[in-house]
Amino acid sequence: MAELESFCGGPFQTNGYLVSCGSQNVLFDAPMGITDWLTRNGKTIDLLILTHQHHDHIMDVAALVEAFDCPVWAFSDLDDELTLKSSLEAATGMEWDLGDFTVSRHLSESEPIEIEGRTFNVLHIPGHSPDSLCFHDATDNFVIGGDVLFKNSVGRTDFPNGSMEQLTSGIRAKLWPLPDDTVVYPGHGPCTEIGYEKRTNPYVG
Repeated sequence: MAELESFCGGPFQTNGYLVSCGSQNVLFDAPMGITDWLTRNGKTIDLLILTHQHHDHIMDVAALVEAFDCPVWAFSDLDDELTLKSSLEAATGMEWDLGDFTVSRHLSESEPIEIEGRTFNVLHIPGHSPDSLCFHDATDNFVIGGDVLFKNSVGRTDFPNGSMEQLTSGIRAKLWPLPDDTVVYPGHGPCTEIGYEKRTNPYVG
């Protein structure tokens, strides 16, 4: 069974997940404060993978790269349109420095991620953000889901380039076929299971 630890932090209570893959530690997403959390707990990371580039998921990327010299993998290069930086500044009335980083590998559904015998299937499910990815570990049957699917909810689609139709159709096509007991670790809030969401989620028919 994979060793998985979670962190929740930043102004939007964003989740990040540390997954042990043999001798490699892989971090999914970089909410504010996660670098300090890793350091306090004596953890190191070998790789950072982003579910998407919305500001709350990338606030600590630059700090993580500086602290651990880790590569960053994501769907696409850093892009202000994807981070929603201007929307954040308009909503808060203040400037935000989200840092700068380079994506060293662009992820796609055609290339599963292989890390020391552990495989993550990459699922591209836009609608919340054009670059939204979910990562399914078939061995231990869990999904790192970003802001695609939440317990009893789904990701917001009122951002630029958002689409409820695109999001829900992607969930039905790519997440609903997974086993009902598949655990979903979302970008916000508590974990859930695919079967539970198929039965009860009011946003996805």
